[in-house]
Amino acid sequence: MIYKPYSIVVVPFPFTDKVETKRRPALVLSSTLHQQQTEHITLMMITSAKRSIWSNDYQIKSLTGTGLHSASIIRQKLFTIDSRLVMESIGKLAEQDSKKVKALLKQHLLGN
Repeated sequence: MIYKPYSIVVVPFPFTDKVETKRRPALVLSSTLHQQQTEHITLMMITSAKRSIWSNDYQIKSLTGTGLHSASIIRQKLFTIDSRLVMESIGKLAEQDSKKVKALLKQHLLGN
């Protein structure tokens, strides 16, 4: 299955300090071409993060169409997994949120 950028999928999210995974939503970053060529998908963490805040967290403004059930943030924890590990697609970000995430991601990766 191929997913469009800014789609929201559910995956077994890897912890950085544990061997376990947890079923979580994630934001698709990789292009459809990259997914077709590599059978891998690059994602960004989505969380409710009620106890921790990172300076570059982005609060999703419009939950409509996302498939998310509560207020959520996009956290710049990026990871790549085999596309076969995606459990389901639940929605997509609204255009205004997609544009803001793209700008934040560019700043995070390129410093611009």
